[in-house]
This record gives sequence, structure tokens and C-alpha cells, in this order.
Amino acid sequence: MNNITRCPWSDHDDPLIKEYHDHEWGKLNLNEHYLYEMLLLESFQSGLSWSTILHKRAHFRTAFKNFVPEEVAQMSASAIEQLMQDKGIIRNKRKITAAINNARALLIIDAQYGSFAHYLQQFIKTPIMHHPQTSSEVPTTNKVAQKLAKQMKKDGFTFVGPVIIYSFLEGVGLINDHLENCPFKYHG
Repeated sequence: MNNITRCPWSDHDDPLIKEYHDHEWGKLNLNEHYLYEMLLLESFQSGLSWSTILHKRAHFRTAFKNFVPEEVAQMSASAIEQLMQDKGIIRNKRKITAAINNARALLIIDAQYGSFAHYLQQFIKTPIMHHPQTSSEVPTTNKVAQKLAKQMKKDGFTFVGPVIIYSFLEGVGLINDHLENCPFKYHG
């Protein structure tokens, strides 16, 4: 698929961006570890490019215990200090602390709702399929993301503003914002 028209944000020479766009972004995946991974990566992406995050994804996977929330939730203050020395990830103490805190919050949600996926589906019963014609029609947030972000903060999550949550929902496929002419819009 060389001469295809992808969504403009992914249509450049970075193979990791293309791979992510073509095979993950907008594709429904409610696996618990994947949901936590995407929440973590989206929070670290805040203020940075998605390309930067994707190029560090393998390092994040190692640093954050293969994105197993039960293991990340047990990380201590000394683990935070070790992560602050890890050049393979984004060394931002607020984001690192939020990743650990959010693993703990996710486990509480699991106990209350059965899974993080069930919690999310309280807000989005079935995936939202938008039909944007141009990139300018793709929002950075919406009322659902705003409501979810507000509830997540009440439920103990941190670093989960409405823009981060909207991007997270796109990433896990609860919102599909592929442009209407993108050949990957309906690929499962």
C-alpha cells in the first residue's frame, strides 16, 4: 500500500507512526493491559509528539512492568527515582507518579466494575464512529471525554484531562476518527 492516502497526522516517513495508524488507532481493543498501556502512553505524550512516545514504547514497556497494572501499582518511591534516571522513557516525575497512581486507581475500578473496560463502557456503550472529511473536523475533545475525565479524577486517576482522555479513547478504538477516505477506517 504505497500510494494510499492516510490520515494526515500519520502520512509521513516514520514507519512506527504508519504501523500504529494502520493497525491500532481507532481499532477497538479493550484488553486490560492494553487499556492501561494506552492511558500511560497518552499521559506521557502530553506536550510531546506521538512519534517520540512510539519510539520509546519498548522502553516504557520494560520500565512499567509490561503494563501490568497489578505490578506497576506496587512500585515504590525508590522505583520512581530509578525511573527518573531511565533515559529510555520520558523522565517527568509528575507523569511517572501519575502512571503508578493510575495503576492503583485502575485496580480499584476493576474491583468495583469487574474491569476497566466495563467502567469505560458506562460512558461509551458502543464505539463512536465519526465521519470526518478533513483533519480540521477531528476534535481534540468532546463532551464524553470531558465527562469521563471528570469522573476519572473523582475516582482517583491523575493526569487525565479531557484532551488526554479523548486521545486515549481514539487510541483504544472507543472513538474512530479516521478520515472518511482513509483506507484503514473500517479495518479491524
